[in-house]
Amino acid sequence: LRNWIITAVIVFAVMSLLNIFVFNVSTVIGHSMQPTLYEGEKLVINKITLSFAAPGRGDVIVLHDPSTGPDRKEYLVKRVIGIPGDIIEVKEHQLYVNGELAVDTEVEDSDFPALTVEKGTYFVMGDNRHAGASKDSRFFGSVPLSSIVGKAEYIWWPLSKLGAL
Repeated sequence: LRNWIITAVIVFAVMSLLNIFVFNVSTVIGHSMQPTLYEGEKLVINKITLSFAAPGRGDVIVLHDPSTGPDRKEYLVKRVIGIPGDIIEVKEHQLYVNGELAVDTEVEDSDFPALTVEKGTYFVMGDNRHAGASKDSRFFGSVPLSSIVGKAEYIWWPLSKLGAL
């Protein structure tokens, strides 16, 4: 019994440390990342990668929700659209990064003038570009690196979508 208890305590401690510092599991809530991610899908979040490299343009990340109000969530899953120094704008319902068309999907929300992503911050958006479908940097501004929890690396559930993002 003593050996079993010691083993259980060690396993619990190791798993807790891994969960705090290395990886986490998260469930997608909402539709802001469709068609890439759907509600109920389970993701593996790599936390340690931020210790070695900043998020890159196109990465899917998990961040603390910087918004306030009754619809505030603990975490959001978004795509990094702009890194520090990038110029982001939506004109004629098209997203441009540094003057180049970023995606060929129409952005149904309002256009906004060019803005430069400040040092130490990241401009994030959901992949769902329908009107009002994503609460993102267009509404709460660029997010500081300290708000980013980690990079979503894999979908592990449902098994039919198992794979890297």
